[in-house]
Amino acid sequence: MTHEPQLVPTGDLSHQPSRVTAELDVLQQFLNRAFKHIKSQCLDSDHEFDAGLLDNWQLVSYELAFCTAELAAAKALIGYAEKLQPKNALVNRITLSFCAETIESVLQRLIARPADVGISRQEFLDFYSRTGVENILDEYLDSASLAAIGKEIAQQNITRLPSTLDEEKELVRETFFRFANDVVIPLAEGIHRDGKDIPDAILKPAAELGCFGTCIPERFGGLQPDHRPDSLGMIVVTEELSRGSLGAAGSLITRPEIAVRALLKGGTEAQQQKWLPKLASGEILCAISITEPNTGSDVASVALKATATDGGWLLNGSKTWCTFAGRSELIVVLARTSTDQSLGHKGLSMFLLEKPAYDGHKFQHVQDRGGSLTGNAIATIGYRGMHSYDLFFDDYFVPAENLVGEEQGEGKGFYYTMAGFSGGRIQTAARATGVMQAAFERALTYSKERKVFGKAVSDYQLTRVKLTRMMATLTACRQFSYAVAELMDSGGGQMEASLVKLFSCRAAEWITREAMQIHGGMGYAEESAVSRFFVDARVLSIFEGAEEVLAVKLIARELVEKA
Repeated sequence: MTHEPQLVPTGDLSHQPSRVTAELDVLQQFLNRAFKHIKSQCLDSDHEFDAGLLDNWQLVSYELAFCTAELAAAKALIGYAEKLQPKNALVNRITLSFCAETIESVLQRLIARPADVGISRQEFLDFYSRTGVENILDEYLDSASLAAIGKEIAQQNITRLPSTLDEEKELVRETFFRFANDVVIPLAEGIHRDGKDIPDAILKPAAELGCFGTCIPERFGGLQPDHRPDSLGMIVVTEELSRGSLGAAGSLITRPEIAVRALLKGGTEAQQQKWLPKLASGEILCAISITEPNTGSDVASVALKATATDGGWLLNGSKTWCTFAGRSELIVVLARTSTDQSLGHKGLSMFLLEKPAYDGHKFQHVQDRGGSLTGNAIATIGYRGMHSYDLFFDDYFVPAENLVGEEQGEGKGFYYTMAGFSGGRIQTAARATGVMQAAFERALTYSKERKVFGKAVSDYQLTRVKLTRMMATLTACRQFSYAVAELMDSGGGQMEASLVKLFSCRAAEWITREAMQIHGGMGYAEESAVSRFFVDARVLSIFEGAEEVLAVKLIARELVEKA
């Protein structure tokens, strides 16, 4: 079971998180001015925004994207603290410490390059000197204050802060929490160390729990209500599976989720009826094949060739980083159906490719008509179990009815892909939170058990500060993803899904590193789980939109254009 701190009412207004909101709003105003300044430098001769000119501002765009994500995370954490009833003193202090860290981080990014953001350094210094800002930084970044929080976390063995989930969602979370403990964690180290496939011992009970149906409407056999989406349920399950193991469980529903959103967006009724029930039950597993050796995150430049032939299409070319391709019976593939290169992303279509399931690190499927698909697993430092493959298509036949949307779907594959990616990004944030949770739990336990120079590691000030910052960041990521889930379910949240992915994935790298540091030399040993968490976390900022592309080409571009 998880441990939560006692709910201690606090009437001290100095510890109310809302007191910092005004200062965060001022920082947001700085960001808005910066985006407007950059836009003014990216206008063509007709005074229209030219996205190509934004490439001259990549560094500051990258920094501003992170600033935006940090502020959004801080505001999500404040919203969580304010929602708790009765108010929780420890949560409030943690929230304020995180907000103080955010103010410091954002200011440091901005003050370093005033010319790039079009704001004088003196304005930032004046903000530093505001009474409210000075008080917040002095009170909540003070080493004694941070260490006191860490001491409380260690003494009460607090592994996570109070939940705001309703009874139904909390039951789901506890169910998959136990599944991770009882089924996934005992197998995780062996799968990682030996590069094994995910065994049926994980896949079958996961399917029985409804794992694969979390993103699929009830009318197709899934767990999502028919009348409304439920992204939060998917996030809760993903987080707990990832806490067990990112490679062996945490990504099990990411690929179905992307496929499902694409099918619901553009699939025909017949395609939805055929594939969604099978995906929901776990009868078939699926993979997503978008990335190519020469395109990376540039989806619009996909070049895999799909040529019309009698009864369907022939696929020729290569793909890379197709995770779970061997074991999956269905691969969702993005290919170019138009020879007119000037069409760009409008010349892309999405296909549903059927194949047998294969174990191991290599496979080749040869069709009766002679076409073939060959897959070779890519050796990676982490994220093992699912295996990511290089794929090679040679006249591989896909029937016409497997073009998503059939005739009406030709040329719309890019849009179906984007429909899936927003869900994939928020789910990746949940995966990051799960890995962080696992790392924090191990670090807390080890810090209390391990003695150095005559006392427990957790008794040292620096360790206590680390525990405070780790808990604050972990909770901010969790609450940020919950908030984005609500936005997405109400029809918005596309930008926020990118922001939470950007923030949480970077945070996972840092928290898993801190967990290793708390373990000392044992953290570097393969026998220690935190070494696995660290190498697993490294992939999170790369897939579902590489950090740089996400920050510069998507987040900053949209914010500059709208400024």
